[in-house]
Amino acid sequence: MKILAVCQSGLGTSFMVEMNIKQALADTGADLERFEVSHTDVGSVSSDMADYFFIEHSLKDTLTAIPEEKLILLQSIIDSEEVKEKVEQIIAEN
Repeated sequence: MKILAVCQSGLGTSFMVEMNIKQALADTGADLERFEVSHTDVGSVSSDMADYFFIEHSLKDTLTAIPEEKLILLQSIIDSEEVKEKVEQIIAEN
């Protein structure tokens, strides 16, 4: 499963979310071999790049080409607990 963290510039914030996703996967005991996690900027995203896209909620309107069910909206991009909750939700659904 591919997960992509996306922010405006594809630098610090999305990298931090990527690290939080990886930590959340490890904390849940997920088989890390099943997951590919990376980050990018909002302008480079296409819907075929990942199964799920973690984004700050205010970027939702800029990613209209991504199916809504693939978007994981974060209210606080720096809240690792929120990221962990979203990761656990994805694992439970798959």
